[in-house]
Amino acid sequence: MGAVIAAAHGQAGPQPGPMQSGRHVGGDAQTFDVNKLFAGSCGWCHAAGGRAAGKGPKLMDTELSDAEIISRVRNGKTGQMPAFSFTDEQLHAIVAYIRGLK
Repeated sequence: MGAVIAAAHGQAGPQPGPMQSGRHVGGDAQTFDVNKLFAGSCGWCHAAGGRAAGKGPKLMDTELSDAEIISRVRNGKTGQMPAFSFTDEQLHAIVAYIRGLK
């Protein structure tokens, strides 16, 4: 709220990106595009849409189970990845996206 007030008064302060806030980008569960959801939330660290390592590891061909991926996204990894508050539908779509990487 303070950032909104500051911006309204012409005092734009630094705004956290999705990785700093742990918030996701991509709209509500009923109308989301998993490609945009991944790009806006995960793509900051997982390069080339998850196909290459960046700040985070390559996700293509991951050996993590679906449950492990969901747990990691929900809970994060201390010092390496924030937790995200995606819906179950979004989490399953992200897992399917990762499984479909070529």
